[in-house]
Amino acid sequence: MYYGFDIGGTKIALGVFDNNRRLQWETRVSTPRDSYDEFLAAITSLVAQADARFGGKGSVGIGIPGMPETADGTLYAANVPAASGRPLRADLSARLGRDVRLDNDANCFALSEAWDDEFTQYPLVMGLILGTGVGGGMVLNGKSITGHNYITGEFGHIRLPVDALEVVGRDFPLTRCGCGQLGCIENYLSGRGFAWLYEHFYQQSLSSPDIVALWQQGDTRAREHVERYLDLLAVCLGNILTIVDPDLLVLGGGLSNFSAITEGLAARLPRHLLPVARVPRIEQARHGDAGGMRGAAFLHLTD
Repeated sequence: MYYGFDIGGTKIALGVFDNNRRLQWETRVSTPRDSYDEFLAAITSLVAQADARFGGKGSVGIGIPGMPETADGTLYAANVPAASGRPLRADLSARLGRDVRLDNDANCFALSEAWDDEFTQYPLVMGLILGTGVGGGMVLNGKSITGHNYITGEFGHIRLPVDALEVVGRDFPLTRCGCGQLGCIENYLSGRGFAWLYEHFYQQSLSSPDIVALWQQGDTRAREHVERYLDLLAVCLGNILTIVDPDLLVLGGGLSNFSAITEGLAARLPRHLLPVARVPRIEQARHGDAGGMRGAAFLHLTD
């Protein structure tokens, strides 16, 4: 059996999957915030419950926000203060008597989608999250590509390309990102960026869901805004796809639920790619909130 943990600032979710990648059991507990010992004990207890329930020692994979293992072997995860700065992988492996694997939660999202029954035919899968921020991951032959610093797939921190100014105007403001840089595409393509763009061009503050609702009602401004957003997304993705050249692009995050994005993107991409390039298949994520657990569980699938 494959045990997958999706760990965040408020909850630890465990999903148990069989050899056919089907969910057999799921449970969750609150994330301890102050005590590392309590944090380790919470995971150890859940693993013990799963072992007893299924009569064996399942493999353990964990998806967690941040850098799962820095140069000194410790976790960096600001949203999980009880474990940040601790050698989580080594400590859990020792306690559980098995090889525990950790990966970034965005990589686990991409891994979950790559192991979808229909998507396993694609060697190189790119997951792109358009949510609170912009992130994602890449999976090659069923295994996530983490990179030297676990930042492979941090697409949101690529800066706006020059030709983006043809879409938004030469006097477009470059806002400062939380990472400290100016002009990161996350500020414009995330859910909050989608709303910011609307406010910038129309001097009206609306939430992303409100803008989508207006689009669905045929509102002229909302329709114009979505066209502009799609053009900007295509410009930025053109550079990324030229580097990555995936077989499949899976869109996740809140904005991926807006069908106009998935459906309108493919037609805009060719003019931003090399003439010989073919647009990859583009799909909305299939596994939603379960993706973190699935991807974490499947960190052991390529053994």
